[in-house]
Amino acid sequence: MPALPATAEPAARAADALRIGGLTPLTTIDFPGRLAAVVFCQGCPWRCTYCHNTELLDAAGPTAHTWADVEHFLQSRRGLLDGVVFSGGEPTLQAGLPDALARVRAMGFATGLHTAGMYPERIDHVLGLLDWVGLDIKGPLHRYDAITGVPGSGAKAWDTLQRVRASGVALECRTTWHPGLYGENELRGLAHRLADAGVTHWALQPCRDPQRPHAATPGLDRAHAALLSERFAGFTLRSA
Repeated sequence: MPALPATAEPAARAADALRIGGLTPLTTIDFPGRLAAVVFCQGCPWRCTYCHNTELLDAAGPTAHTWADVEHFLQSRRGLLDGVVFSGGEPTLQAGLPDALARVRAMGFATGLHTAGMYPERIDHVLGLLDWVGLDIKGPLHRYDAITGVPGSGAKAWDTLQRVRASGVALECRTTWHPGLYGENELRGLAHRLADAGVTHWALQPCRDPQRPHAATPGLDRAHAALLSERFAGFTLRSA
């Protein structure tokens, strides 16, 4: 009998290659308005000075779960969870993300994505599979290179912002800030630029000074927080 011709690997298997560094079974804060699980994808090309998930930076590092593990878990939570968020690291680094999102939707879950926007062209391939995006905006454009360690990173993030806004997918921009990164006047300027770009929901999270990691984290007073929030329909000030 002649050999059968080779066939391409089915697209439905793409998610099996997803490198997963962690899984949070339940969160009420990572997907606004929904009870969700969080899948942490490994790998990130940026090296932000305040990164709190450094164990996920190496895409080739040890994984904690397989995609089959995640699917098995999600099957057991149907009817109990509303959604699934893909976080990281940087989820759009991985080619299996679109298939994973499609599989999650097929199970009846809403889908969310945490991204820093470093791959604008890849965002276009997943927007149709998403119900919500949490986009990290690190700071004013001229501060990006110092924060991420990668030249030109700011242009990519703001390009991604424009693409998500144009898509109509629900969006929350999120900024992690400390006065050691840039001053309060620049933070206020960032708020205005985000509002001018059409952003309606912004979350601000203080972080520890990367130059003094053991020092106390200063908070924003109510008056300053009110100034930052006045142009947003939804503004959240999270604790460090």
